[in-house]
Amino acid sequence: MNRLLFTIFVVLLVQPAFCQLTYDNLEVNYDSAWTYKNLKVIPIRYKGPGSPGSGYLKSMVSFSQALKKGLITVQERGTSAIENVHWLSLYNNSDRNIFISSGEILSGGRQDRMVSRDTIVHAKSGRIDLPVMCVEEGRWSERDKKFVYQKMANIHVRKVLDQSKSQVQVWKEINNQLTLEKINSKTLSYLPKKTDKNAIKQHNDYLDFFLSKFQHSDSSIVGIVCISGDKIVGSDIFAASNLFYGQLSSMLSGYIDEAEFFGTAPVLTNDAVRKYLDQFLTDEQTQEEFVKKNGKLFKAGGSVVHITTY
Repeated sequence: MNRLLFTIFVVLLVQPAFCQLTYDNLEVNYDSAWTYKNLKVIPIRYKGPGSPGSGYLKSMVSFSQALKKGLITVQERGTSAIENVHWLSLYNNSDRNIFISSGEILSGGRQDRMVSRDTIVHAKSGRIDLPVMCVEEGRWSERDKKFVYQKMANIHVRKVLDQSKSQVQVWKEINNQLTLEKINSKTLSYLPKKTDKNAIKQHNDYLDFFLSKFQHSDSSIVGIVCISGDKIVGSDIFAASNLFYGQLSSMLSGYIDEAEFFGTAPVLTNDAVRKYLDQFLTDEQTQEEFVKKNGKLFKAGGSVVHITTY
């Protein structure tokens, strides 16, 4: 199935959950915020009868879950020719719908890749072309390795990806981060820190703290806004709680990377956070205007599925 037909096919089949993600159906729980070292996470909950998300969205699984369960496979597309660098072949012969977010990273193949836009892969869709960017500038192998799901990139990389849509700018941002962190990566890969035991432990301490908080929370959480120092790091909000929880560990990893590398102890007030969120949660019009300049908004079937802001 070609990309255009696949996109049309998905849009026709997606059923709306709730049309917009605004204060009409969301509430920000400032009093339930959790802080660990350089990162503060404020949960955003769905308010209203029932649980968030329609039947279609509730049946959807995340990219990481689909790969772990063997519901999909990802391979290099075609031959070793470099014109295939920005596409991977994804096969979904399962009966599950899969949500994939821009910024999610796979290691392996002929070089490590990052998904370049939010994508819904419908059940039994067979092979599709998955749009990606390279996050390992110095490697293009003749033989490809098995792709392994890693995590979501930090907000600096995600912002460059979403706003520039430029491979050169993505490489430039990764190289800047490697230089600032004094990491010597022979292949200029975004992922070299995973071999540093101290960095892994520090990262996992963050991750364990926040995941334990979410595990003891309720299922109405559909988003987070993250703070480090005197700045909003970013936010991610979904139209269904299962989409949020399916992405949670990966998202947190990206926000933790951001807080460790660029952040300091959170000091931003709730009033400042509220003013920031008011810019895109008040109504549909202001949301569209704000996100065009400060994030991305993914819709399917006329409904907002995922909002990311920076």
